[in-house]
Amino acid sequence: MMTEEMMKQMPHMMNQAGQMMSKPVATGAMMAATGFAAGRGLLGNTLLRNPLALLAVGAAGGIAAGFLLFKYQKEIVEGLSKVSGMGKDFALNQKENLNDLMAEAEEKLEGRSTPPAPATEAPAA
Repeated sequence: MMTEEMMKQMPHMMNQAGQMMSKPVATGAMMAATGFAAGRGLLGNTLLRNPLALLAVGAAGGIAAGFLLFKYQKEIVEGLSKVSGMGKDFALNQKENLNDLMAEAEEKLEGRSTPPAPATEAPAA
């Protein structure tokens, strides 16, 4: 049974899922999972237990992956460089935050910290 809170969050969750599926990696993962499930249902376990059939399926998959890597080489390189740049930015941001926290802690230890400003109360009307 869905509660009211779940119903309120449903459009937001569906929007996030739609945005996630617009990314090529998520779309590829979903297609791979669907293909695996369909292949397992169609081929069954007996065909994949045959070593020759397993080798043929592996070779075909490798050829397909190689073709897609070659075809989308520029997009893959751009995406990976963007992700690595985001990782560097994140690491630098965390390092800066840590330095700020350490400086604040050192000030407190040395007794140089300024006391908080007293809050002014508004007279009750």
